[in-house]
Amino acid sequence: MNPADSYSGMKITVMGLGLNGGGLESARYLAGKGALVTVTDTKDEKALAPSVKTLEEDPVIRGRIRYVLGRHETEDFTSADIVIKNPGVRADSPYLALAKRIETDISLFLAASPARLIAVTGSKGKSGTASALHRTLAKAREAGLAGGKACLGGNITVSPLCFLDTLEEKDDVVLELSSWQLGDLRLCGGGRGGTLKPRCAVITSIMKDHQDRYSGMEDYVHDKREIYRRQDKTDLTVASADDEWGKSFLRESPGRALPFSESPLPENAAGGWISGGGPGFARLRPGAEPVLVVPADPAVPGRGQKKNLLAAALALLDLGFQAAFVRESLGSFPGIEHRLEKFYETAGIRFYNDSAATIPEAAAAAVEALAGNGEVPLVLVTGGTDKNLDYAPLVEAAARAKEVVLLEGSGSLKIAPLLRAAGIPFHGSFGNLETAVTCAVETAGNLAAGAAGTNVPVCVVLSPGCASFGMFKNEFDRGRQWKETVVRLSQRLLQRCP
Repeated sequence: MNPADSYSGMKITVMGLGLNGGGLESARYLAGKGALVTVTDTKDEKALAPSVKTLEEDPVIRGRIRYVLGRHETEDFTSADIVIKNPGVRADSPYLALAKRIETDISLFLAASPARLIAVTGSKGKSGTASALHRTLAKAREAGLAGGKACLGGNITVSPLCFLDTLEEKDDVVLELSSWQLGDLRLCGGGRGGTLKPRCAVITSIMKDHQDRYSGMEDYVHDKREIYRRQDKTDLTVASADDEWGKSFLRESPGRALPFSESPLPENAAGGWISGGGPGFARLRPGAEPVLVVPADPAVPGRGQKKNLLAAALALLDLGFQAAFVRESLGSFPGIEHRLEKFYETAGIRFYNDSAATIPEAAAAAVEALAGNGEVPLVLVTGGTDKNLDYAPLVEAAARAKEVVLLEGSGSLKIAPLLRAAGIPFHGSFGNLETAVTCAVETAGNLAAGAAGTNVPVCVVLSPGCASFGMFKNEFDRGRQWKETVVRLSQRLLQRCP
């Protein structure tokens, strides 16, 4: 029996409605299967109005969901057959301790999906890697190289429940999974754990993140390991050979393991590597002839992006796709919103949205990709809310930028003295986005005037290296507000510049 057939008449509490899809789609899916659904969230009706409106406008489930907003009620947990946990809810919540059974939208999906699964996790780069994989799998269908369809979901703000009922065995699903989503799977199925067994598990580089939520890096990485725990030799794990965490994944995975690296691997070893900072090569088996899978200059710049594409290429080759097709598709991948996204250009100035850079190393990678060693004039807009991280990598990279603009937040309170100690001047911090954008655009305009006739563009990037909370709802809200404000103000502001 399909697990979805068993939800009719069950009392199910969705804990955490949120604004980014998981709780909303869980409520919609379960109500559509005939469950008696209660949605509860500590946020109030006003904050959650967009999600409630979406549910109440669905004619299939209108009026079939009970809402308890602005609070939690014990009865909703003790009387429920299942509690659906949102990733933002801490696992040690006393309300979860009252639940008979805990599930998530991911565990519901995994229990019922017939499709082949490719799962992606990591500290940074997982959204871009998952999207590049999905794009290539979709292009394979367009070219007649595979049957069925390709779908993308998970932490990328698309719950896989929204397409679960359309899936068949010939389909491919790419799931981006955060550490929280992976860790939550151990709570699911009545404490037996989830049913995650990806045909390909891709783990991008591991960096220090979410240390406000975890007791330390080992605790954080422990959740990442969940991605390959149930694999066997019919499955593949791809991980980085450039850090100790990645090496441990490659040793521990019960699946077949392939490393990727930004430098050549041992002679004749299987895996993928970047040759001299240029193109990416791969071999699936020791001693095989290497094949070119990532061009020297893919559409999205940066060493980190090239490594992520290389990881994706190894998975695609193992799935049976030819190197030439993989190289063309990955090389032309345009990137995704909020990840080093070039969204506007005017008067010799290029504007980028890298709001998803929520750790210092990601912001440093953005500076490296855009400024190089300082030859391209760059205005870096950075800072925000701290996650108990070390900002030294961001400050070291900021020395390559021509100007630095700080957004307000607890992270910026740690960044500012580090910038001063390094002798790096900065503007701000600014608690108002329009003021920060005004400063960044006018500064860029002056730099562009100084670079006139050189054919060297000036770049402006929002790459915070911090969380968004305080000034913004989340990193996506921050990126969208940044883009809207830049486009709205830049023409008028640049008229003031010489």
